[in-house]
Amino acid sequence: MLTEQSAYTNRWRWVSPTAKGILTCSGIVAAFAASSPRASLLVAALLMATAIFGAGIPATRYLRVGAPALLFLGASCLSLLVTLKFTHGGGTLTMQSNPAELSHIARMCGRSCACLTALLLLTLTTPLSDIISLLRSCKVPDTLLDLMTLCYRTLFVLSAAIHETITAQSARLGHSTLALSLRSMGGLVANLTIQVWQRSQALHIAALARNNDGALRFLEHPFAHSRRHITMASGAGVTLILLAVLIP
Repeated sequence: MLTEQSAYTNRWRWVSPTAKGILTCSGIVAAFAASSPRASLLVAALLMATAIFGAGIPATRYLRVGAPALLFLGASCLSLLVTLKFTHGGGTLTMQSNPAELSHIARMCGRSCACLTALLLLTLTTPLSDIISLLRSCKVPDTLLDLMTLCYRTLFVLSAAIHETITAQSARLGHSTLALSLRSMGGLVANLTIQVWQRSQALHIAALARNNDGALRFLEHPFAHSRRHITMASGAGVTLILLAVLIP
């Protein structure tokens, strides 16, 4: 859970979530307002530098968290560059050569990269409880926030269950051969399926015992210097948007 480690140990832990939300939204707006792929990549580089040097996120951890999304983004961009055509004699792969289409693909990929770095800036510097409080203040429906909370909690429960099961299987040499590894993997999936069902039933019973009255609430932490942080984030966001628009 590298994201959670970063969210609770970075230098911006006690910066107002509203300020970080404003900076993130400004980054997304700058990504869509960028006049060229170069401007989009500049926005992405600035947001990445802000997370690494400003919030103190280790560069290796940042790359490890963003690597799956970057791989998916790279595969998506590659699929846009290649066209598969089927004919009676079979299929052929052709590379995109139209300059207008190449420019459009480059702009879309740069925009996606900038949006990704903007979201990473928020998730790597803000715990989910603070993000949920921020979303609640933005009038997001309570049902959606409750689902986010339950899914978030379930991830940690399932992660612990997987670790404990694999440790027990390894202690019994359950992964000593390929056949035993496949058998152990099947047992792990079956065990997790039962556990997920049982835990969901327990959560449902707990909700009924409390009459399922109202949304799930958290104690909100006070953040000192919130106004100053919001002002600084707003100024940085406006500057970022202007850079994205003005840089050719």
